Amino acid sequence: MRGPQNIWRLIRTGATFERTGAMGAVLDAFNAPKSLRVAARILGAPFYWLGLRGDLSMPPITRALTALGPAYIKFGQILSTRPDVVGNEIAQQLRVLQDRLPPFSAEIAKKTFLYETGVDPDEVFSEFSEPVAAASIAQVHRAKLAADGKIVAVKILRPRIERAFKTDIDAFYFAAGMIEFLSPVSRRLRPRDVIEHFEGVVLGELDLRLETSAASEFAANTKNDKGFSLPSLEWPLSSRRVMTMGWADGTPLGDNDEIDAAGHDRARLGERVLELFLQHALRDGYFHADMHQGNLKVASNGDIIALDFGIMGHIDEYTRRVYAEILFGFIKRDYRRVAEVHFEAGYVPDDRDVNEFARALRAVGEPIFGMDATKISMGKLLAYLFEVTERFGMETRTELILLQRTMVVVEGVSRSLNPQINIWQVAQPVVEAYIRKSIGPQALLKDISKTVHVLSRFGPRLPGLVELMLINQAKPPEVPQKSRVWPLIIGFPLAFMLGGVMAVLLLDLF
Repeated sequence: MRGPQNIWRLIRTGATFERTGAMGAVLDAFNAPKSLRVAARILGAPFYWLGLRGDLSMPPITRALTALGPAYIKFGQILSTRPDVVGNEIAQQLRVLQDRLPPFSAEIAKKTFLYETGVDPDEVFSEFSEPVAAASIAQVHRAKLAADGKIVAVKILRPRIERAFKTDIDAFYFAAGMIEFLSPVSRRLRPRDVIEHFEGVVLGELDLRLETSAASEFAANTKNDKGFSLPSLEWPLSSRRVMTMGWADGTPLGDNDEIDAAGHDRARLGERVLELFLQHALRDGYFHADMHQGNLKVASNGDIIALDFGIMGHIDEYTRRVYAEILFGFIKRDYRRVAEVHFEAGYVPDDRDVNEFARALRAVGEPIFGMDATKISMGKLLAYLFEVTERFGMETRTELILLQRTMVVVEGVSRSLNPQINIWQVAQPVVEAYIRKSIGPQALLKDISKTVHVLSRFGPRLPGLVELMLINQAKPPEVPQKSRVWPLIIGFPLAFMLGGVMAVLLLDLF
């Protein structure tokens, strides 16, 4: 339930951060002002004893997030890819959340496999290992097929993970509602819509049949991409809570020392990760939306191997063109065109000034060009972008949340491999290639062809539709029905009274 009982969960969240020492670490990471530090201590100290202790062997922030539950862990996974935002030390600590969480036993995994697939794991597998990786939602076992000796990875959901996630997300909904009520200015960011989007994404991760299907589609789209590969799928040994696929040997993309020892070019790998994401997003409109280091490996031949297809993003052709034009405008430093695209797509209200918006975008983009990548503060850049969106009344676009979040994660992965990477230089050839193909005369002919194809399908129905339209136009206008005044006389005061009661209750509550 998303009611007042979630106040307890939010209090316990703050208390857990205080008790584990994570509160101080977070405030230090973001250089919080003294006033905020004092306020956090005053509010957190009285509830200290209510906080969860967590795993004492873990660093403070990691300890707090793992104690609080899967949704918090998922948030920590995203932050682990952004050392430029949270600092190298915290990012390194949060890496544990990607694939090294406390596992459940192999026996429980086997029982789940038998229940879900109807196949005895001791019969189909000649070997079945203890967990080799454990993340927030599932864990992976290494196994050998008895029939042909093929090595496979068996992914199994954590017991009762669905219920645990629902508990977390309910508290998030309640917090979002409180934010919207107490801070009307925040409503343009649509916090509840953002949480709803996040919920939908993670619910998709909780059905491994959908993940298996997503992996199959992704493999079909990327089969000709050089230097990129996916594990093969074992459909008969997959179900709602179990997914079986080929084992992927390789070096984890988050282990720079091992990558160097294997002789791989980290700078090129960083560029390739960014190129692949842009190619998949622009070319296919279907991209891996959880590309953190725990889901990427480097094969011995240098190929990048993608794992974990629980979160995939999809954007339509029109949105892809808008996104490409925005990126291309930034690359070419044509801020006027970037501003115009925002207005044309409806991202900025019509009553705002396009020239002022262009100047605001220039203030965001110009500091990036010609600057050493290591000296660019992404934290400050994101803070300024937030100010710009607030100033111009831009609402959060929930359909772009996954794309934007993935871009942040991918950039973080690329920078972890090569801190000197220039994302604009890497992106330019990919975006220019898409622009040439999708915007211009060639694209116009393609769009006309699609339109004609659609009309041809409905050809037999067109005469009837035209006739119906003409008949409706010839009909005399309908006589307006007699208004019913009494329901309004009674209903309006009643609604007003009920609204007043609700307002009083909410004020008492918050």
